[in-house]
Amino acid sequence: MSPELLNADSPLSEWLAAIEACHPAEIELGLDRMRQVAERLPLQLEQSFRIVVGGTNGKGTSIRLLESILLAAGYSVGTYTSPHFLRYNERISLSGQPAEDALICAAFAQIEAVREGIPLTYFEYGTLAALLIFAQQRPDVLLLEIGLGGRLDSVNLVDADIALVTTIALDHTEWLGPDRESIGFEKAGIFRPAQVAVCGDPQPPQSLLDHAARLGTRLHCHGQAYQYQVEPSCWSWGGLDAQGDRFVLADLPRPRLPLQNAAAVLQVLPFIPLAITPAQIAEGLRRAQLTGRMQPARLAGHACIMDVAHNPESAQYLAQALAEDTVSETHLLLGMLADKDMRAVCEQLLPVVQRWHLVTLHTPRGATAAQLKQILDSLGVSSESVAEYDSVASALAQLPACLGTASRLVIAGSFFTVSDALQKVEWVNGDQG
Repeated sequence: MSPELLNADSPLSEWLAAIEACHPAEIELGLDRMRQVAERLPLQLEQSFRIVVGGTNGKGTSIRLLESILLAAGYSVGTYTSPHFLRYNERISLSGQPAEDALICAAFAQIEAVREGIPLTYFEYGTLAALLIFAQQRPDVLLLEIGLGGRLDSVNLVDADIALVTTIALDHTEWLGPDRESIGFEKAGIFRPAQVAVCGDPQPPQSLLDHAARLGTRLHCHGQAYQYQVEPSCWSWGGLDAQGDRFVLADLPRPRLPLQNAAAVLQVLPFIPLAITPAQIAEGLRRAQLTGRMQPARLAGHACIMDVAHNPESAQYLAQALAEDTVSETHLLLGMLADKDMRAVCEQLLPVVQRWHLVTLHTPRGATAAQLKQILDSLGVSSESVAEYDSVASALAQLPACLGTASRLVIAGSFFTVSDALQKVEWVNGDQG
């Protein structure tokens, strides 16, 4: 069905099917089409403090940490993230709750009323809808996640009061360039003249530093503006306040999410013009959790961990986290997209995995179990420690018989893999669905 035939009362499922079919390309970078439509919409966002988050890995984690701290401090927060796991509504959140269908459909109808044939991608429709909802709801703070790159991503339509770049690594090279310098320039595209930016990468590319200097962006980098130190049961952080003076936060609780992201988030906080106490920061860190990131679950009574690690950098973090909690045997259910660096991901996980359960992802760009098996063969993994399955559901149905009482199951490789698994496992934190 065409979007022109729908209205605000049409079901969200019909809207999503229509806008997905509306543009021939899944991705078309550039802001010209978005700007044309945005100029016709009431997108006044000045009432909210705007934080735009880009980077290769850790964007969703950083947004969840910021949201948790701000909610603990009593402020209203709007978040826009992608992709979603089970429901589209997860992408647009108001103070921790997914937006209702009616709000999203009304926003889609508003967009359609002014679009006048200008082609928009699925992500562009969603971005405009989120911004419309935020303009209407007026939360204290907006947390907006870049979908791909930065400079030409539709979220970059918004001028950030603070820009946060998490890490810069090789991913989406067909769109962003072949090396960290090219990718760093694209990520730095969310910086604005004379505004604050934070970079959580310990070794940011020179292209990112140069772009900040050209704009006069007030850039605060990991290792220079701020540092953190890990202790046995807590951690401490030192950084700069809005006046440029140093201050320290000590005895912080360890969050369930990566400390590298939490440390960058703490450097963002002093520049948000809202009062936030150390006690509220600690409470926000304790509460923060994120679907699909080191998420604990159970399968037929067996412990499992779900993580969307899908590129070498995120796989390295997952491997390090698994190595800190040794068990007798780790089983990995792995499903990936074929355009990812599958070999490098497997190499990172090789030291911590004893049994491999490879699945075919039945989605565009999905790799087959046989493709993953060829990679493991080339890495010298014994065929006796590898099993192949036609789907995530098939693997999860058979896996309990393979797991010992002290075994650990890890589910990783793609958002698609974790999304399929979320429908089959028992969640430890939060209700399923």
